[in-house]
Amino acid sequence: MKIANTTGDLEDFCKTYEERVQHLYEAGFRYIDLNMFHIYENDELLVSEKWLDNAKHLKEFAQERGMKFVQAHSPGGNPLRDAEQDYFERLFQATVRSIEVCGELGIPNTVVHLGLEVGIEKKEFFERNKKFYEKLFPYMEKHNVNVLCENSMSNDYGSGNCYYTNTGAEMKEFIEYVNHPLIHACWDTGHGNQQRLCQYDNMVALGEDLYAVHINDNRGERDDHMIPFLGTLNMDEVMCALLDIGYQGYFTFEAGSSMFANTLRKKRVFKRDSRLFTPTLGMQKTMENVLFEFGKHILESYDCYEE
Repeated sequence: MKIANTTGDLEDFCKTYEERVQHLYEAGFRYIDLNMFHIYENDELLVSEKWLDNAKHLKEFAQERGMKFVQAHSPGGNPLRDAEQDYFERLFQATVRSIEVCGELGIPNTVVHLGLEVGIEKKEFFERNKKFYEKLFPYMEKHNVNVLCENSMSNDYGSGNCYYTNTGAEMKEFIEYVNHPLIHACWDTGHGNQQRLCQYDNMVALGEDLYAVHINDNRGERDDHMIPFLGTLNMDEVMCALLDIGYQGYFTFEAGSSMFANTLRKKRVFKRDSRLFTPTLGMQKTMENVLFEFGKHILESYDCYEE
């Protein structure tokens, strides 16, 4: 199994995708998860009129370093806010552009979050999210890109009075309901841990539809995106599931979002005006090195590490 990491780790420190890729390279990573979750003003891929040239240049930049883009994350948003037509149209067009970028970079899988709305039940959730995915079908088929739904957690969207596909079984049911060969799943271990779910049972429930993972840890309270072993995640359950289902994807981290400062801030250890509140690029680069070594150790421990 090969280790990948997200460019999202460096978004707070680097303006360009090239800078983010370079720092991942220096940390030891050779496989890249292109994070397009945030739509920044003048974003070189999602916003720029020269996006195609920029994507081609970025691909060459990575190839020169022996790196490869292997998965992606589409722009974040809530497609069920369709009553706000301007919002939906902006989100839809950005999602389409992200799929086009994936096609140009040769990325086979991208995560596209499902929408949610307080008060709707499972049946309506399935119906409305299927309609949203159906709008993406022509672009997915044209660029041969799989769209992956992702598990979430109830305490990420309020009191839990709305339905979401939080478990592997629910995700599998939704995938079968949509019934398209390019719709599959990404399992986020941090979200599963926050729900107090058995990682093994839920990942096995997805089986051959598990095309990608987001590996991160937390203490079961918040979506902290911590390095494995710093929280309560059962990594043995994760690894046994990946091996037992014959997982063919990458061991992709989503665990470097200014992790220590972010966690301490949420626990209010630091005051908001503390000079320790914001980490530096040097700190983040060190964390990326540590993250790579943790990933290598995990995979080597199960005799499945591949460069």
